[in-house]
Amino acid sequence: MKSRLPKGYGSGQATNMNQIAKQAQKIQEEMEKVSEELEAKEYTVTTGGSAVSVTMLGSLEITSLTISDEAMEDKEMLTDMVTGAVNEVIRNINADKEERMNAVTGGLSLPGMGF
Repeated sequence: MKSRLPKGYGSGQATNMNQIAKQAQKIQEEMEKVSEELEAKEYTVTTGGSAVSVTMLGSLEITSLTISDEAMEDKEMLTDMVTGAVNEVIRNINADKEERMNAVTGGLSLPGMGF
């Protein structure tokens, strides 16, 4: 007596699962590549005209902070400009990362990917 599989089993589903797994692996590799590129990319924001300039890597490491002589005269304003510039550059990094990752995943939310 032959056993029968329920309808839909054994009719190429294993092949489809293999294709899905390969596609997921390809997406994960592309996401890792994009993440590495973004971490090395430099982002710069200038506030107060050109009073404060902050350059940061996508890894959130500040590589440059430039403050004009005029900005040094008002400590409170300088503090606000530096804080604003750092926050803005972080927002730019996060927006760029989200946009690039969405381009890779087609907007899918992939659990466990950390992006």
